[in-house]
Amino acid sequence: MTATETTFNFPHSILSAHRQRFRRLLLAIGLLLLGLLAWEAVVIIFRIEGFLLPKPSVIGATFQDQFLVVLPAGLFTMREAVGGFAIGSVLGIGIALATARWTLISEGVMPFAIAVNSTPIIALAPIMNNWFGITNPFSKMSIVALIVFFPIMINTVRGLRQVDPDALELLRSYATNERTVLLKLRIPNALPYLFSALKIGSTLSVIGAIVSEYFGGTREALGVYISQQAALFHFAEAWSAIMVACFMGITFYLLVLIVERLVMPWHFALRAAEE
Repeated sequence: MTATETTFNFPHSILSAHRQRFRRLLLAIGLLLLGLLAWEAVVIIFRIEGFLLPKPSVIGATFQDQFLVVLPAGLFTMREAVGGFAIGSVLGIGIALATARWTLISEGVMPFAIAVNSTPIIALAPIMNNWFGITNPFSKMSIVALIVFFPIMINTVRGLRQVDPDALELLRSYATNERTVLLKLRIPNALPYLFSALKIGSTLSVIGAIVSEYFGGTREALGVYISQQAALFHFAEAWSAIMVACFMGITFYLLVLIVERLVMPWHFALRAAEE
């Protein structure tokens, strides 16, 4: 292929990729609208009571009425989710680096990490509220950090260790020190694993923050608002807050995805070439 042909085909390939993404976006939007219509139809046809399952149209109208209430509550909870996510990510990456370097640390930390990950939120929330105070946002951040910590640490360790043996042997044949091996080989290899864990952690952090608020917190919190409205049988209001939680999770996930594309453009280029 000549240079002229390559130059001519390059914009065409970019345009084709954008068209495929646009079609996927339209498909996702269409499926979402179809699901909402099916939900509305099921509630009407089977005459399901509003306290069991409100119609999407009712939830949307309630969301519009309660917007100035649920939005600040969502932002308050989002701060807890982001704070806990940051703490858990830093701890998970730091311990993963130490674990991949020293086997003794791996043997000591791994059982503790598994034990913490196996502990349900309903057991941790009262303890953290007692330690830091029921209205202290750090009590919720600590729960989110514990939830996010394990998948990030496990995936990062896996990426640091599962390097190409030939590449590792080549670097060591040049008498490369461990620091250079870590920076030039292990960390780049671990980035796809790390961002996979970060995307999972972004949604888990929102879940952890909201669920931890069910066990107490300020009235500004989204989880407290949901539990109070459900206790008063105001289920349309509770569902409107759940909508905010869904938007929070999607937004957080997309932000991590954008950072992933900025940090690893080569990874997306290789994946697009494979497709």
